[in-house]
Amino acid sequence: MTPEKPLPVLNSLCRTVVSFPAAMEKGKAVLYWMDVGELEDEVTFSQYYRTMSRERRRKVDACLLKKDRRLSLGAGILMDQGLSARGLCERDAVVSYRENGKPYLPQYPQIHFNLSHSGSKALAVFAEVETGCDIEQVQEADLALAERFFTRKEYDFIAGQQGRRRQDEAFFRLWTLKESFLKAVGTGLMLPLDAFEIIISPEGEIALGWKSDEAQVHCTGEFVFREYRLEEYCVAACFRRGRE
Repeated sequence: MTPEKPLPVLNSLCRTVVSFPAAMEKGKAVLYWMDVGELEDEVTFSQYYRTMSRERRRKVDACLLKKDRRLSLGAGILMDQGLSARGLCERDAVVSYRENGKPYLPQYPQIHFNLSHSGSKALAVFAEVETGCDIEQVQEADLALAERFFTRKEYDFIAGQQGRRRQDEAFFRLWTLKESFLKAVGTGLMLPLDAFEIIISPEGEIALGWKSDEAQVHCTGEFVFREYRLEEYCVAACFRRGRE
């Protein structure tokens, strides 16, 4: 069996990840991240907090734990960074939410974005096509959860890894890929996790498959995935291919 291609590793010292126009026929995408540990300093936290929109400050204030406040603020900082690259700023942007909670910019429908955070990391993606992202800290996985809610092939992919640590990594790898897709299409968990399948080839190529009435899985090229490792975190982004 051909050994699986290792995932690209993100530099934890840099906020801007990569732009990858090859992922889509239209435009490009940029991924941003940060370690919110730098917000532990109260002066630094306060300085960033004051630059945020009223809505972002409301979200930060609603968090009970300090670590969650930092994560919420970190998401706002990355939102501002992505908008600044497009001549806008988070403080002035009007954000609305679709029926299932997906955020969008009604005044700038050509800008698509998504936010995520886990542990001490915040993540954002900006693109010119529909997109979603997810970051998860690798920890001990609930394999019974995967067996119950993932597809059989996805569970077999996890269970077939050698050693518990690699099984944990495979679980969160699939989880971030599946979550990034759900966030890209804006359904959230309204779409069952076993209604579609993430297929990872030994070379690391990722395909999306839909289950038919006959329980067959048919691959579709409508979506493109990118995945990374950032220290002990799995990172994934999903993009709908441009239609133009």
